[in-house]
Amino acid sequence: MRHLSFKTQSANEKIVKRDWYVVDATNQTVGRMCTRIASVLRGKHKAYYTPHFDAGDYVIVVNSGKVKFTGNKLEDKEYLTYSGYPGGQKGETAKELLGRRPNVVIERAVKGMLPKNRLGRAMYKKLFVYEGAEHPHKAQQPKELNLNTK
Repeated sequence: MRHLSFKTQSANEKIVKRDWYVVDATNQTVGRMCTRIASVLRGKHKAYYTPHFDAGDYVIVVNSGKVKFTGNKLEDKEYLTYSGYPGGQKGETAKELLGRRPNVVIERAVKGMLPKNRLGRAMYKKLFVYEGAEHPHKAQQPKELNLNTK
């Protein structure tokens, strides 16, 4: 009797099918929501996930200004930027940044969860964050992403 061998299929452009997902950030905890988004951007939810290949999907986040932080993070969490010059470090609390540029809160959280190389930068380009409930990606027919399941 002949032995059947099955080879593990590595992801490539022929195999990968990229979907579009939309996430409503209203009353979602920032960290928990962003870990799920980062996982979808990487493609870890797919059976043919390959670490060295971008097999992830596109993610649209709407209502970014309505996210919530747990505990005292809204007052205590600080976002720092540094210009490179002496005395060029600026800090801003999560509350201030959420009021001024709510998209940046989600973008920075997700970017920090992606690989720090050219592959991670390519994955990050598939994230679209919008402050309001409207987005210009209706033509892609995005599906609702359920954040409560694994």
